[in-house]
Amino acid sequence: MVAAFDQLVAETVESIIENEPGTLVYATNTVEGEPLSRIFYEVYRDREAFEEHERQPHTRRFLDQRSEYVASFRVEFLAPAVSKGLPAA
Repeated sequence: MVAAFDQLVAETVESIIENEPGTLVYATNTVEGEPLSRIFYEVYRDREAFEEHERQPHTRRFLDQRSEYVASFRVEFLAPAVSKGLPAA
């Protein structure tokens, strides 16, 4: 089941790379000691780029199929503060 979810993620990220210039960072991460946990870190050029990401067929497919694999999830919107490697706000 984990392998199938990771494959869905890989397919989605491939489409994000190919089709979403406004998605600046889309990093998927495993969690040491928690083999079933995943953390996604996403940075968008602006709110419109995020909304465009949400409208994409590959994103819709991921969101529709996610519930087959994920028991729970949460989404946090962050406001950038001091950082290195992120575009200035």
